[in-house]
Amino acid sequence: MNEREKKVKSILITQPPPEAGKNVYEDFAKKYKLKIDFRSFIHIEPTTAKEVRRQKVSFLDYTAIIFNAKNAVDSFFTMAAEMKVEMPPDTKYFSINENVSNYVQKYIVPRKRKMFHGKGTEKDFLTLMKNHGSEKFLFPCSDIRKPSIPNFFAEHNLNFKECIIYRTVSSDLSDLREVFYDILVFFSPADIKSLYDNFPDFIQKDTRIAGFGESTQKAILEHNLVLDIPAPAPDSPSMLAALEKYVKKANSDKK
Repeated sequence: MNEREKKVKSILITQPPPEAGKNVYEDFAKKYKLKIDFRSFIHIEPTTAKEVRRQKVSFLDYTAIIFNAKNAVDSFFTMAAEMKVEMPPDTKYFSINENVSNYVQKYIVPRKRKMFHGKGTEKDFLTLMKNHGSEKFLFPCSDIRKPSIPNFFAEHNLNFKECIIYRTVSSDLSDLREVFYDILVFFSPADIKSLYDNFPDFIQKDTRIAGFGESTQKAILEHNLVLDIPAPAPDSPSMLAALEKYVKKANSDKK
């Protein structure tokens, strides 16, 4: 038995609480009698119209808009309204997946627009945009973002501009100072930054840490933390699968 594979009773998911009926961790919590709480370690703050103009970005100069998150959708259309910009009916919208694409319809009449979405993988999403290489792409994004999208456009010499339209900011977690969980689950490097912004003297001790994605895992290791539960993995494609694999073993009655 790994000395860090100790019984688990409580887990903190560093994401907002899921919508009613969409908690994928609910059955897992009941099955293993776990206390699972949700708390977002980060939140977003919009940039101002003045800051957008400083980036020398005019929304109407672009024929295609790239969305990789719902936050980007909200921030873009809110900013467009603030700047009194109405996107032309023939503007194309490229979304990372169908869920984000459907969310865009909150702001536009879909039958008058041209909408495209990937199947969930970044590779598929990038290939989709490559097939529309004649477009002028605008990527409204956070100040913290993966380099894969801009790198792809630079590599293929496509017309592309990114615009920081919101910032990812550490949330106030001071109420958690004396609250302890057996497992902390992180999904982005910004979550790790928030942990140390709030608790610069954080010491891991017996707290197990789960990290989703390569960039998150890199941030965990850069802070000299032990990554106990990595995901995705060949036998654990999701964070839920990775957590269940760990808890099933750690909470085994045979130990």
